[in-house]
Amino acid sequence: MSIPQIAPRITDSHCHLDFPDFEGQLEQIVANAAQAGVTRMVTICTRLRNLPRVQAIAEAHAPVFFAAGTHPMSAAEEPMATVDELLALAAHPKFVGIGETGLDYHYTADSAQVQKDSLRLHIAAARETGLPLIIHSRDADDDMARILSEEHARGAYSCVMHCYSSGPELAKVAVDLGFYLSMSGIAAFPRSQEVRDIFAAAPVDRILVETDAPYLAPPPFRGKRNEPAYTVHTAKVGAELFGLDYAEFAAQTQVNFDRLFTKVAAYETTNGLGA
Repeated sequence: MSIPQIAPRITDSHCHLDFPDFEGQLEQIVANAAQAGVTRMVTICTRLRNLPRVQAIAEAHAPVFFAAGTHPMSAAEEPMATVDELLALAAHPKFVGIGETGLDYHYTADSAQVQKDSLRLHIAAARETGLPLIIHSRDADDDMARILSEEHARGAYSCVMHCYSSGPELAKVAVDLGFYLSMSGIAAFPRSQEVRDIFAAAPVDRILVETDAPYLAPPPFRGKRNEPAYTVHTAKVGAELFGLDYAEFAAQTQVNFDRLFTKVAAYETTNGLGA
């Protein structure tokens, strides 16, 4: 009798399980992930008023952790978060990151100043809590590089550039500051060679993988709803970029995730979870 192979463990470092796309399906979504080897997920709250729903998902599903902040595209519409408000969230044992926050000038350049103010507040909270900052950056490379560098000079903090698809210069600034780059389904798109080149030039010990589900499904699911199980397809592209087999790359990204998201590893140890 053949022994079934166990899929290498891997983590979806960024998804949005509270979005309507997953309504009433979360048990199956988590089960699909586990079958693919995706044994941990960080679900991201992008508007603080939605926090109760996001927190409840993390509390109801053992593999799910959560982070919260104000998305830059919503910064002008939402009340400005305070550092104290973000600090209070960190008391929850499964609250593991600050954000997503950042700058997005693609559709919302008119709120650039509000976005910058919000970003600096989130950085202050990340610095004070020791939790990683989760950055969204689009069409704002120069301002993003400047603010991240200025704030890091004021006091160190950790950070992941989520769904990285910006230019090589911002990637270099981030890596030089000790930050991480997260690979989404974009890196698997046929026309994304420039993005793949940026990842291939980065140290493999600074790479995470994510889905950004329900968005950006990698091939062969492009154009369909994304879900955490599909992290595997992006990670296989990452393995090819770094000349590793899939199990080696998956293991490396696990080490990277644990190094950045230290609260997840501590939670698993305390609760007897994980490998």
